[in-house]
Amino acid sequence: MSRRVVFGLVTVVLLINLAIGADIYLTTPKSSQSPDLAGPNVQVLADVLSKIRNEYVDGTNLTYRDLTYAALDGMVSKLDPHSEFLDPSSYQQLQDDTEGQFGGLGLVVVEKDGYVTVVTPMDNTPGSKAGIMAGDRIIRIGTNSVVGAELEDVVDQLRGDPGTRVSLTVQRPSTGKEMDYSLTRSVVQMDMVKDIHGQKEFPVGPDHIGYVRIVEFGDQTSDELEDALDHMEEQGMKALILDLRGNPGGLLDEAVEVCQKFLPAGQLVVSTEGRQSVEKYYAHGQGDELKGMPIVILVNLDSASASEIVTGCLQDLHRAYVIGEKTFGKGSVQTIFPLADGSALKLTVAKYYTPSHRVIHEHGITPDSVVPVTDFEDWALSVQSTLGGVESLPEGQQARVLAVHDVQLERARDLLQGLLIMESRQESGPRKIAARGIH
Repeated sequence: MSRRVVFGLVTVVLLINLAIGADIYLTTPKSSQSPDLAGPNVQVLADVLSKIRNEYVDGTNLTYRDLTYAALDGMVSKLDPHSEFLDPSSYQQLQDDTEGQFGGLGLVVVEKDGYVTVVTPMDNTPGSKAGIMAGDRIIRIGTNSVVGAELEDVVDQLRGDPGTRVSLTVQRPSTGKEMDYSLTRSVVQMDMVKDIHGQKEFPVGPDHIGYVRIVEFGDQTSDELEDALDHMEEQGMKALILDLRGNPGGLLDEAVEVCQKFLPAGQLVVSTEGRQSVEKYYAHGQGDELKGMPIVILVNLDSASASEIVTGCLQDLHRAYVIGEKTFGKGSVQTIFPLADGSALKLTVAKYYTPSHRVIHEHGITPDSVVPVTDFEDWALSVQSTLGGVESLPEGQQARVLAVHDVQLERARDLLQGLLIMESRQESGPRKIAARGIH
């Protein structure tokens, strides 16, 4: 009896092994002799898509487009952190961001500690008018939790056609309170260039020092900067603070146009070097519009890409003095390749080099004067700049937040004030003194 049982078990095992072996033999194609040829490898991909679509146990609702997009997303994500496959929705969002106009709530958000967190509620938008503050966490949209959700998915839900409504629940870490909002989306026009108060007025005080913050390098950045510079020069500006802190970058062409406002025509601004070509970008403007006026650039860890191009260029050429913290180090060039179905491929094709051929990628730009700030100081300054931000905090925390000073901005003002005092005491004029102080 026991022998028959053992025999039966062995027989079953052998049959299973034979069946598995036969299946592997029958369904596995012969290895391609040319692993770098597109045709055979594309056929493997097509075979896998077909198998998943028809055989996967939970694949009833899968489409070939779902599978293809997932495959492309995985493929491109293996290349580097900045290359990306963009489905039609993501591609449209990218276009909206660079064009500076979209339908939404006016909330600048990031993913932080598993929460979609508000960095800045843009002025005069539904979000800021409702009282949403920097640091607030979006925890629900409608009745659905978005804790741990992908940032892009949350942004897609917040944006929509102007005039449509969206409900969301926000958690304020400083108080622990949760607040419900029902907001109407509107056309959000992103100002790429702002003054020290987050407005478009650009006042110049008695010290004759102008201040401009470039939020991002979009389609209108250089034009907005031109208007700001003209307005401040009319008020007697004699020195400029260019604030690029928190600027994530944007369009290469706009970075070049910003640089050329402060450089002589024909000056090399930046070069890009990739597998296919080497490109050099030169200033083609009217020359230095500020005629050698001293400039200080403010940067931090969140200054990246196009903002690093501007910083590295003007630092290399001794046209500006840089204060703050070492920049992010995102010095690679992404080209957008639109695809037939409305999607697009954002692909890293080259790296940036400053005029002295310093590589930016993974190195960043080190300031001439390093002035670090703590995470709390950074948060406190963002609260101070938000309308009603300090008033919304518990009384015990308000005084601590108000006591924080922008030490990087103060250092920039101190330097420029010193240069202007020297200028007023010397017969050699502003150009020579500015050069001696900045270099």
